[in-house]
Amino acid sequence: MPSPSPRIAVYSGTFDPVTLGHEDVMRRAAGLFDEVIVAVAVAHHKKTLFPLAERVAMLEEAARRLPGRVRALPFDGLIMDFCREHGAQAVVRGIRNITDFDYEAQMAAMNRKLHPAVETVFLLPQADLQCISSTLVREIAKLGGDVSGMVHPAVAARLTVPPLQA
Repeated sequence: MPSPSPRIAVYSGTFDPVTLGHEDVMRRAAGLFDEVIVAVAVAHHKKTLFPLAERVAMLEEAARRLPGRVRALPFDGLIMDFCREHGAQAVVRGIRNITDFDYEAQMAAMNRKLHPAVETVFLLPQADLQCISSTLVREIAKLGGDVSGMVHPAVAARLTVPPLQA
């Protein structure tokens, strides 16, 4: 009897920077799937603080601290094409609040039209991490605030040295 195919999930985002909330969603996904591919978006539509290679490197660091098989890869284009290329059966999305849910539900419906075989799985980060977003972390760090409780120490160091530019 052939062995079953590995259950592969894709967790996509800009991750600029990766937060403890992202890490929590990655950890939860790793417990549900045989492999989690963290797809780091090129993000043509955004001006990112960190270049793509550094965002991938930060996620690779985070992945080493997690149980299970988690790896980070850059991606450009449609997430459903990325899922098809990597044999993924699911897309994982972190939901912090109702605003996230509204947006993500619409994206899940469109993704289902593009690739019906891929399911979307919504995961809630721990309650104490739900207020954290990359946007807020960047803003707090830019203004000299303490982000040590929101990101891994290696990410916090990148946010403070050299000082962030306005």
